[in-house]
Amino acid sequence: MQAPLPIRQDLVLIGGGHTHAIVLHKLAMHPLPGVRLTLITNLVDTPYSGMLPCHISGLYDFDTAHIDLRPLTRFAHCRLVMDAAVGLDLAARRVHCAEHPPIAYDLLSIDTGSTPATIAVPGAADYAIPAKPVPQLLQAWAALLEQVRQQPDRPVTIAIVGGGVGGVELVLNMQVRLQALLAEVGHSQTPLTLHLFHRGEDIANGRNCSTRRLLRRHFDRRGIKLHLQESVVAVELEAPDRRRVHCASGLTVGCDRVFWVTHAAAPGWPKESGLATDEQGFILVKDTLQSLSHPEVFAAGDVATMVNHARPKAGVFAVRQGPPLFHNLQAALQGQPLKPFRPQRQYLNIIDTGDGSAIASRGPFTFESSWMRAWKNHIDQKFMGLF
Repeated sequence: MQAPLPIRQDLVLIGGGHTHAIVLHKLAMHPLPGVRLTLITNLVDTPYSGMLPCHISGLYDFDTAHIDLRPLTRFAHCRLVMDAAVGLDLAARRVHCAEHPPIAYDLLSIDTGSTPATIAVPGAADYAIPAKPVPQLLQAWAALLEQVRQQPDRPVTIAIVGGGVGGVELVLNMQVRLQALLAEVGHSQTPLTLHLFHRGEDIANGRNCSTRRLLRRHFDRRGIKLHLQESVVAVELEAPDRRRVHCASGLTVGCDRVFWVTHAAAPGWPKESGLATDEQGFILVKDTLQSLSHPEVFAAGDVATMVNHARPKAGVFAVRQGPPLFHNLQAALQGQPLKPFRPQRQYLNIIDTGDGSAIASRGPFTFESSWMRAWKNHIDQKFMGLF
C-alpha cells in the first residue's frame, strides 16, 4: 500500500454554512493530496434556510431540514473542531478559538453566516426571541408548542417583529403549525392571534409589487394582524408567560411570545482581526471570493460582501458560491489561476406560505400555486440529497 503524502498545506474552514457544506462535499469527491482539511464550527447540525420555514410548520422534521456535518467531514477526511472562532492572527496565519489552542492555516475560508443584530429596543433582549441563532429559535418554538399542548384551552397570541421575507414566512408557517396542533388536541376553537409589526410601508422588502400584494391577501384571508409603519420601541414582561409590545405610535399589544426577525449583523471578530470589511462589518471579497485585504483568506455566504456585485444576504447566493469557492481554493493550493464569480442579478424567489402553496417571483413576474410548493420541495430535497 502506498504511504500517504506528507502534509504540505493546511486548509482551514471556519463555519459550516451552505457554501462550506458544498465545498466539503466536493473535497470528498476530489481530495487534494498533501492538504490537511480542518473545519471549525460550534454547530454540527446546520439548518438549511430553504427548509427552515417548513420545519417550523411541521412539514419537515429536524433531520430533513438540517445538514449533519459529522458524516460530511468524515467523508472528506476533514478534522472537525467543535469550537467558535473568536479572532485571527493574520500575520502568523492562526485562528484563535474560544476553547482550543490556535489553529494554523496556509489557506483560510470563512462561512459563518450572520449573527443576531444587537437589539437596542428596551426589554427586547430579555423578553424577545431572536431568529438567530437558529437552534435557540427552534428551542423556544418547541417550548411554545409544548405549552400549547399542555394548555390547549388557553388563548394563544404571538408577535413577530420584522416584516421582511424572513418575518413573513415565519408568521405564515407558525400559524399553520399552531392551528394543526390545536386541531390535534381537539381544541381547534381556541383563539389564536398572530401580529406582525413592521416599520416599513409594506412587507417583504425587495420583492416585487405583485408578490407583496399576494402576501397581504394571505394575511387578510388568514386573519393575521398586520401593523405597518409601526416601530416597536419597548417590550415588557407583564407576567411569567405574558409580554407586551409597545410601538412609537402608542399602540400596545399583549402576547405570549415575541419573535424578533429584524436584520442580522456581522460577527465582530473579522473586522477586529484586521480583515477589510464594509460599514456593517461583513468581509469584503473580490470576484474570486478572496478577501480584499488578505488574498490567503476567502469568505462566502452571509458573512461576505462582494465589492463588485452587491446582493441580498440570502441562502440562494451562498449555495451558488459553493462550486466557485471550491475551484478557487483548489487552484490557490495548487498555484493555478483563480476564476472570477459573477452572481446573477435576477433569480427565482419562492416564499412558502405554509398552507400548501408558494409564491414564486423572478424580476417583475409572479406566480402562486401548489405546483410552486412542489417545485420548491424538489429543489430543496435535491440540494439536501447531496449530504
